[in-house]
Amino acid sequence: MAMDHEKAYEKMNQIARSSIAVIDTVAQRGGFKGEEFSTIGQLRDNCQHAIQIVETYKQDKAAE
Repeated sequence: MAMDHEKAYEKMNQIARSSIAVIDTVAQRGGFKGEEFSTIGQLRDNCQHAIQIVETYKQDKAAE
């Protein structure tokens, strides 16, 4: 069961980091309309939160 959690956390980390990279690239290229920035910002914030969850999980596992 623990291995399944590790795989899930690693996949969440990969997805979140890739999503942030895409959001930042598209934003730099002017690919979002002004009214979309709120939603895109929320998505980016959620991805950042997911990365923090993974980092906390890794720290907790290392402390065990």
